[in-house]
Amino acid sequence: MSTVQDLRHPTALSTDADVVLRPLDVKDAEITGGFWLDRQAVNRDSSIPDGLRRLHESGVIDNFRTVATGSGEARGPIFADSDVYKWLEAAAWEYGRQPDERLLAEQLEITRIVAAAQEPDGYLDTVVQLRRGVRYSDPAHDHELYCAGHLFQAAVAQRRATGRTELLDVAMRLADHLVREFGPGGRPHVEGHPVVEMGLVELYRETGRDDYLQLASRFVEERGHGLLHEQDPSLDLTYFSDRVPVRETRSPEGHAVRAVYLAAGAADVAAETRDRDLVDALAEQYTGMTTAKQYVTGGLGARWEGEAFGDPYELPPDRAYAETCAAIGAAQWAWRMLLSTGEARYADQIERMLLNAMLPGVSLGGQEFFYVNTLHLRADASPDTERSAANGRRPWFDVACCPPNVMRTVASIAGYVATGSDDGLQLHQYATGRFAGRGLSIEVQTGYPFDGTVDIAVHEAREGATLALRVPEWAAGATLDGRSIEPGAYALVDRPLHPGDRVALQLPMRARLTEADDRVDAVRGAVAIERGPLVYALEQVDQPEGVVLDDLRLKGPLEMAEVPGPGLVEGDIALRFEAVQIGRGGAPDRGVTATAVPYFEWANRGVGPMRVWMPRV
Repeated sequence: MSTVQDLRHPTALSTDADVVLRPLDVKDAEITGGFWLDRQAVNRDSSIPDGLRRLHESGVIDNFRTVATGSGEARGPIFADSDVYKWLEAAAWEYGRQPDERLLAEQLEITRIVAAAQEPDGYLDTVVQLRRGVRYSDPAHDHELYCAGHLFQAAVAQRRATGRTELLDVAMRLADHLVREFGPGGRPHVEGHPVVEMGLVELYRETGRDDYLQLASRFVEERGHGLLHEQDPSLDLTYFSDRVPVRETRSPEGHAVRAVYLAAGAADVAAETRDRDLVDALAEQYTGMTTAKQYVTGGLGARWEGEAFGDPYELPPDRAYAETCAAIGAAQWAWRMLLSTGEARYADQIERMLLNAMLPGVSLGGQEFFYVNTLHLRADASPDTERSAANGRRPWFDVACCPPNVMRTVASIAGYVATGSDDGLQLHQYATGRFAGRGLSIEVQTGYPFDGTVDIAVHEAREGATLALRVPEWAAGATLDGRSIEPGAYALVDRPLHPGDRVALQLPMRARLTEADDRVDAVRGAVAIERGPLVYALEQVDQPEGVVLDDLRLKGPLEMAEVPGPGLVEGDIALRFEAVQIGRGGAPDRGVTATAVPYFEWANRGVGPMRVWMPRV
C-alpha cells in the first residue's frame, strides 16, 4: 500500500497516446483565487459533506453492508452503487486539491465498506447481488458495467490523489473479472449505459494492463450492431446508442448522457490505440451535435421522453431537458477531443458547458440541484415531477446521478485549465491560479468570467518555451500585449519568455445578442443575451412590478448598460435595457426597463418565471 501522493491528472495519458496536447499533473495546476476557487470552497465545505449524508440517508451505502452481512434488501435504483463511486471520486480529487485527514478517513471508511461486498471472483454490484441474484441477465437495464466504470474512475482518482490503493485493488479485481467474462474468447456484450469504456482506459493508464484497454476497445466496437436486440427485439436501439456503430455515427442520438459518455470513452480508446480515423469520426459527430442539437447554454437533450437528443434543430426552450450530467459528459468528451486535436473549438465548448450548462445545476450554496435545466419557466408553471424546474433546485433525487457528478467535476476543475506540449504551455480556460509544465511556470490573475483582463506573470521559463492562449470565438477585438489577435484560435506570445516577464491578455466583454437559428421553430426570430462566456437570463425577481416576462419584447437597436449584479457571487454583472411589454385585453403596449442576470444564478432567490430567449417586436 502506497502512502505517497501521485498527483496526476484525471485523464493522465499513457506515454504512447497519440495526442497533440497533454494534461498537467494535478500538482502543476492549482486554482488559487477568484470565481472557481469560490465554487470549489462551497463544494468542499457544503456539497461534499452533505452528499455523504444524503448517501447514508438514502440507504445506498447500506447496500454494501447488506451484501457483506447477507441480511437485508437493496435500497435505491438499480445503479445506486454509481452514486457512491462518484462521491468517492469527488472526495479524492478534493483531498488532492487540499489534503484533509477527516476527508481521507471518510473515503477510506466507505472504501472498506465497498470492498467487503465484493464477491471472491471480483464481481461487484450490490443491487444486482441483492435484488436480481443473476449476473448480466438484463444488460440493457441493469447498469452493471456503468457502475463498474464509475468505480474504476473513483479508484484511479483515489490512487492519484491520496496514494492509497485499497479501492484500486477492488477495481482491478472487478476489471479482471470483466476481462474473463467479456475479453478475448468471452461472450459479446453491449450494456445499456456506457461509461465503463472511460473507466477501463483510465485503469489501463494507471496500471499498464493492456487487457483493460483491449476490453474498452471491444466494448466501443461492439456497439451499434444491434446486439441488444438479441436480448429483446422490442428495445429502442437509438435510446441505448446501439443503432449505429460509433465510427459511422454523424450526430449523437438517443439518451443524451449515454451518447456523450460513449463518445468520450471512444475518444480515450482512439488516443491510446493511435486511431486517427476514430478521432476524425468523433470530430464529425461533435460537429453534428454542436450545430443542430445543442442549446445556446451548451445544454444537451431536447426531450423529456427518454432524456434524449431530439431531431436536428428540435430545441424547445420550455421543454428542454438539458440534464446536468449530459453537460458534464459532453465536457469530458470535448476535453479528450482537445487533447487529440489541439483545436480551440473544444476548449470553447468546455467553457460554455461548465459555466452555463453544469453550473446552473447546483445552487450557489452547494446543497440543492437541478437535474433538468430549462431555458424558460412560465408563470404559474406546474411542478408536475420531482425534476421540474418549477420545484426549484432539490436537495437530492431518487435518481441521484447529477449531484455527485457536479461534485467530482468542480473538485477537479483545475485540470481543465491548461495543458503542455513539446513546445510549451497552453491556457484553455481563465482562472486565477498557478500552472506549470513543459518548461514554463506562470501565475494568472483574473476576474473572469465577469472581467476579461487576464494578467500572467512568468516565474520560470526554459529557453524556447512558448505560451499559447485561447481566444474565445466570441472575443472579437481581443488583444495580447496590445496587439490584435484573432478569435476562435490560440494566440502565441510572440517573444522569448523569461522569469519576471508579464503577459497581458484582454478579452472584450461587450454584451451581445445571439440570433436564434431559424430552423429552431420554438425560438425563430428570438435572441439570447450573452456577455463574455456567460449566457444571461431574465428572471422575474429582477423586473419592475407588473412586468410579465412572457409578454416582454425587444425593439429596435438595443443598448445594454452594465450594472452590479444581485451580488450572489463576487463581481457579478447584470445587464439593463429597454424593452416593450405587449398589452393584453385591450391594454396598450408600454415601455419597461428590463434586467438580465447570468443564467447560472437563476432560482437562487426563489423560483419564478425565467427566460433565456427573447422575442423581438
